[in-house]
Amino acid sequence: MADAMDKVRAIADAAVQGGDVPGVVTLVWQGGRILDLHAAGVADVATGRPMTPDAIFPIASMSKPVAVAAALRLVEQGRMALEDPITRWAPEFADMRVLKRPGGPLDDTVAAARAITVEDLMTHRSGLTYGFTSRGPLGDALLRTTGFGIESALNPDAWLKALAALPLACGPGERFEYGHSIDVLGFVAARAGGCSLPELLRRELFEPLGMADTGFQVPPARQGRFVANVTSPAPGEFIASPIDVFTAEPAPAYASGGQGLVSTATDYLAFARMLVRGGEGVLKPETVRLMTSNHLTPAQRQAPFMGFPYFASRGFGLGMSLVMNAEAHAAMGAGEVGAFGWPGAFGGWWQGDPARDAVLIWLQDCLPPPPREGALPRLPGMAATVAFQKAAYAALA
Repeated sequence: MADAMDKVRAIADAAVQGGDVPGVVTLVWQGGRILDLHAAGVADVATGRPMTPDAIFPIASMSKPVAVAAALRLVEQGRMALEDPITRWAPEFADMRVLKRPGGPLDDTVAAARAITVEDLMTHRSGLTYGFTSRGPLGDALLRTTGFGIESALNPDAWLKALAALPLACGPGERFEYGHSIDVLGFVAARAGGCSLPELLRRELFEPLGMADTGFQVPPARQGRFVANVTSPAPGEFIASPIDVFTAEPAPAYASGGQGLVSTATDYLAFARMLVRGGEGVLKPETVRLMTSNHLTPAQRQAPFMGFPYFASRGFGLGMSLVMNAEAHAAMGAGEVGAFGWPGAFGGWWQGDPARDAVLIWLQDCLPPPPREGALPRLPGMAATVAFQKAAYAALA
């Protein structure tokens, strides 16, 4: 096992030494114990501060399954149901309009056939999208209104009102449309739970799971462990790209359930392990099964995601994807049927695999450069993450 873990660690070390990413933390857990926890490189390029195993990372869309799990706690408590229209808590989304065609004018719309439901938000089938994944007037309007969604000067009520004033990219339930669904879910759940979103996550998940380093803010006493965000246009080139929301004082009113959390490898392990082990008293086993089962139709899985056939080997549950065809999935990573997870834009990746009773985590904080037309995008850490998966699975019992 020691030799096998040497090979796993060597992948992270090579990613740093080759200039792919400035620093990374990896974790391999199986059968109730951490088999390996490894830190490589630096946490701050400007100062040379070394990466440490307890480093605190912004985890971007790895936040999404966490927000969904907190909302599912409310479902278990009878405070909301998957089939509930979100207008029960967010009347801003009544009488939504839908674009007649992608990229069309904002006033060329039809009435939505039905209301957005809680399940629509959890499965990204609400019709809500991101500005950076959309084209035409809707994409432009979203970028002006919501930016990239990780931070906002608006408070939650104003943000929801502004988003609801724009048309949907497609009708509720029609297709998988990656976007602000989980951000909206977070605020809907907070209203249903009678508190702010940070308080809801603390109450329903972070305290029960002992996730002391996870939240929307990094307190001053812990900022010495916070990883500095960079953008990498080329190997070995790292440009400081600070995101002030994580250390802002006072904390902004807006908190992104879809992108806004910070966490550590061991904190996120507590969350992932809970799901792998069927809920561990935090969620009911039947809730975990619902969360980790495919909800997309065959036609919805055939549509490309981010420009490639992401769902050729995967389905999508509530807030995360799952492996449905292990053989086909081998081209993109590793995992048994039923393995689940969801990555983040800063390069973080995780996977829970109930069949192996295992959790793998790769954390980095390195953004790709803006896309250039006609050029293949640079994706820092992507190839290394796939190699990490394969080496780690080869090492598992």
